Amino acid sequence: MSGTSAIANGGRRRNGSRLGWNLLGLLVFVIAGFPVYWMLNTAFKPAKDAIDPDPSLLPTGLTLSNFSRALDIADFWGPVGRSLVVSLSVVAIGIVVGMLAALAISRFAFRGRKIVIVGILAVQMVPLVAMIIPVFLLLNDLKQYDKLSGLIITYLTFILPFTVWTLRGFIVNIPKELEEAAMVDGCSRTGAFVRVVFPLLAPGMVATSVYGFIQAWNEYLYALMLMSQQNQTATVWLGNFTTKHGTEYAPMMAGATMMAVPIVVLFLFVQRKMAAGLTAGAVKG
Repeated sequence: MSGTSAIANGGRRRNGSRLGWNLLGLLVFVIAGFPVYWMLNTAFKPAKDAIDPDPSLLPTGLTLSNFSRALDIADFWGPVGRSLVVSLSVVAIGIVVGMLAALAISRFAFRGRKIVIVGILAVQMVPLVAMIIPVFLLLNDLKQYDKLSGLIITYLTFILPFTVWTLRGFIVNIPKELEEAAMVDGCSRTGAFVRVVFPLLAPGMVATSVYGFIQAWNEYLYALMLMSQQNQTATVWLGNFTTKHGTEYAPMMAGATMMAVPIVVLFLFVQRKMAAGLTAGAVKG
């Protein structure tokens, strides 16, 4: 009987522990998801309700007029198109350069390898706001100020180190023996990488690409400082809703909702690969 009682008590403790973790997870979900819910709630409610000093937690009325106002207040598709060009360019260049750099750091021994790794970590520790003036002066000397190419170069300076470091973790988890076996079977080193390593690295590349896209898409400070109003990106475009007469919160939330659509669509397309990639590089490295 004592053994049965101990098993029952152990089962109750496990169930209680599982319930506690589930409640904690639910609390984290509510805290993280509430700003998104409030953005959508404000985007679809009448403009007068958005500035109500005693707002309702649940929507009291739905309207699409805020989206029309957001599209009318300033050019929308121009900033969105520029943000897409910048974000996709940063992802494409960053993933190619980052993969090659991560492969070199992970698979080849060369002089200064540890210094490169430490340098990658050190760059990520520098606050972005501390580099605004040097970046501005450098881009001005290179005739890249107020150009999308200059903004792409700027974003690569802080997205590329993360890309290299993350992909290095994924590559380290792929056994070298797989490449060696492919080379024994007649593949060149490049062929072994393309046929063996690259398919295993794909989930990590997807996860890293999504992160890079989100960082470039949501970046505000450099886009504000380095681009004129004629070449502003989508995040800076949201500033048009704040004028000397006040802030139009409902249209602003409608604009933010429209800006979130590309991120949501991208995540829906790659969610399975991203989930696999987020856990693939977490074992060693």
